[in-house]
Amino acid sequence: MAKTIEKPVTEEQTPAAPATLMFRDLVYTSRTLVVPETDRTYPVAKGLVAVPESDKEAVAFLQKSAEYAAQEG
Repeated sequence: MAKTIEKPVTEEQTPAAPATLMFRDLVYTSRTLVVPETDRTYPVAKGLVAVPESDKEAVAFLQKSAEYAAQEG
């Protein structure tokens, strides 16, 4: 009977978490952000909203809006 050899999980095998961008809400500490012309929403909690870097519409909206500022770090 053949033995199965188990390989240890490496970083290469672990799926990468999607890159997330953080923006500070300059007006409200809690609300729901509705991305214009889409059905997508993101919660604002404690004055911060996290959006996936892959959501180009949300990122563009947040970068243009005077109500949000990109959060470093």
